[in-house]
Amino acid sequence: MIQLVPRTGASGLWQVATPVLAVLATMLTGGLLFALLGHDPVAAIRTIFWDPLFGMAASYSRPQLLVKAAPLILIASGLAVGFRAGIWNIGAEGQYIIGGITGAGVALALHPLDAFWIFPAMVLAGLAGGWAWGMIPALLRNWFGASEILVSLMLVYVAQRVAAWMAFGPMKNPEGFGFPGSRNLQQYPSASNPELFANTGAHWGVFAALAAVVATWVLMSRHIRGFHIRAAGTAPRAARFAGVRPQVLVAFCLGLSGALAGAAGLFEVAGPAGQVTDKLGVGYGFTAIIVAFLGRLHPVGILLAGLLLALTYIGGELAQLTMQLPAASVQVFQGMLLFFLLGFDILTRFRIVRRVRA
Repeated sequence: MIQLVPRTGASGLWQVATPVLAVLATMLTGGLLFALLGHDPVAAIRTIFWDPLFGMAASYSRPQLLVKAAPLILIASGLAVGFRAGIWNIGAEGQYIIGGITGAGVALALHPLDAFWIFPAMVLAGLAGGWAWGMIPALLRNWFGASEILVSLMLVYVAQRVAAWMAFGPMKNPEGFGFPGSRNLQQYPSASNPELFANTGAHWGVFAALAAVVATWVLMSRHIRGFHIRAAGTAPRAARFAGVRPQVLVAFCLGLSGALAGAAGLFEVAGPAGQVTDKLGVGYGFTAIIVAFLGRLHPVGILLAGLLLALTYIGGELAQLTMQLPAASVQVFQGMLLFFLLGFDILTRFRIVRRVRA
């Protein structure tokens, strides 16, 4: 008879091993899925994980790795802080969208002004927009006890409708021949987020993501607020006796994660996306949840997990072009990764013991 016996403490070995096992299990299961779809599983896995870095298309794919990874790492860094405290922000996708809209709104409102301070103002507006959208579930939880999970998730769909309204209405390009979408910000140097080093994909969002990794590490390991967050996540009642105020912590965590998600949206709108459209949300906010957990809610782990998930985006697009894999296969692949990660994660707190019946 097989039983799960609780460990006296979380296993450090399994905390490192479970993400690796989850990736391997995802590859094996994904290969089986591709085989059932009539494709060569080995070729599909190679196309997703190997070809973007070392294949014939590597010269194009490698710069895209940073472009895709930056928003994932930036958003996941903020989410991980809340998750460590037991505060579950599931609506980073909506905060990402609103941050992109508010940041782009600064440049569009000032058009055709050209000044060096416009892009910094856009960054601040993106931070503020994401923060404000994240504070809605925070205030509703603090005032009325509403679940931040449901509220933040429902606000994603509200943000998507706001983006569609902006693309077809107030922000619609008057010179766009009737097509929805704002002006292309890449055409205006003072409002764009260009590649800073040729053929690297590194724009200001990449450096913001690295700064977020360092800042969250300092916060969680060197600051009293990080101690409060860890205490609230592991022993909420003890944290209250230690002077931790839950309402302040909720507002801080949801505001921080919302601000970082909003900044990610701004860097995307001013850079790779270039404009506000009704398709502004591309799933980065949801994928960042996988990044946070795959990285064990640790800044360095999030950095590595963000690069891995970005690789699945690029490799999935390459597999669609070269092997005609379904577009949804990438999302299925990412979903399986989270599924296996949560499944194997039980081994960090439980041991599998075989008992012989009397």
